[in-house]
Amino acid sequence: MKVLANDGISQTGIDSLESSGFKVITTTVAQEQLIKYINEHTIDVILVRSATKVRKDIIDSCPSLKIIGRGGVGMDNIDVEYARSKDLKVINTPTASSASVAELVFAHLFGGVRFLYDANRNMPLSGDSKFKELKKNYSGGRELRGKTLGIIGFGRIGQEVAKIGLGCGMKIIASDTFLEKATIEFLFFDGQKVDFEIKTQSFEKVLKESDFISVHVPAQKNYIFSKKEFSLMKDGAAIVNAARGGVIDEVALIEAIESNKLSFAAIDTFENEPSPAIQVLMNAKLSLTPHIGAATNEAQDRIGTELAEQIKSILKP
Repeated sequence: MKVLANDGISQTGIDSLESSGFKVITTTVAQEQLIKYINEHTIDVILVRSATKVRKDIIDSCPSLKIIGRGGVGMDNIDVEYARSKDLKVINTPTASSASVAELVFAHLFGGVRFLYDANRNMPLSGDSKFKELKKNYSGGRELRGKTLGIIGFGRIGQEVAKIGLGCGMKIIASDTFLEKATIEFLFFDGQKVDFEIKTQSFEKVLKESDFISVHVPAQKNYIFSKKEFSLMKDGAAIVNAARGGVIDEVALIEAIESNKLSFAAIDTFENEPSPAIQVLMNAKLSLTPHIGAATNEAQDRIGTELAEQIKSILKP
C-alpha cells in the first residue's frame, strides 16, 4: 500500500510504516496536480499538515484513497465530514504537538516582556554605535511571575500552556466554550506528581483580568478578537496567537498596538498565510514566527509515529 506524505513526515514515521510493508512517498505534489498524482500512483493514504487541502474534489475523484491523515490538531484544511460520509477514515494527532506549541507561546511571552523581538532587530544595526541608547530603551522589562495569564480555549494545548505558566509563578485563568474545569497534572523528573484544578470562567472576565492572553481555539468563521474585545483588555496587556489565522482581526490588532492599548502582540498564525499583511510584518511591536508551533523535532517524531500507528491499525488489523 502507498502513503503520500505530501507535506512531509518524520523519519520515525517512515521507518514505522515501511517496516510494516507500506511504501512511503514524500514527494511534494502541487495542489492542482494532486488528483492526477493520486490516481496515477494508486495512493491509499494521503498525509498532510496545514499546506495541502483535501476537499470534496479530491475525495470524489480519487477512489483509491482509504485514509486522510492530518499531522497536527486542526483539520480545517480537510472536508472531514464529507470524507467520512464517503467511508474514508480521517485521522489526526491531537496531542503530539501540544508541548511544542506551548513552549513557543512562552518564547514569545519572554521575548515580549524583555523586548527581544525588537532588540534582535536593532542590535545588529546599531549595537556598536548606540549601545547605551538601546540599553535605556530596553531597560523597562517585566517579569511574568505574579502576572495573570488568560487562556482562551482550554483544550490540550491550552492546558500545556497553563502548566508552563504555573511553573513560572503566574496566576492562570481560562475560558472555554465546552469545558467547565480541567485538572492540570504535573509529572516531575523524579516521579513526583502535583495536580491543579482550574475552573473556566467567562470570556469577558478573562479579557478584563488578564495581563497576557494566549489563544488556543479552532478555526472560526468570524473573528473572536476584534476592536470590542481589545477594548475590554487591560491597558498594556499583550496577546499571543499560536492557534489559527483568522481568529484575530489583524487590522484591529494593529490599531490596539499603535494606540498603546496593548504593549505587544505575538503571531504565529496569520490571516493571509502564506502572504501575511505587510502592516503586520513591519510593525515593531509584533513578535512574529512563520506558523512553527509544532515545528520541533520531538513533536514531528511524535506526529509521525502516531500517524503510522493509526494507519497500521486501520489497514493492517
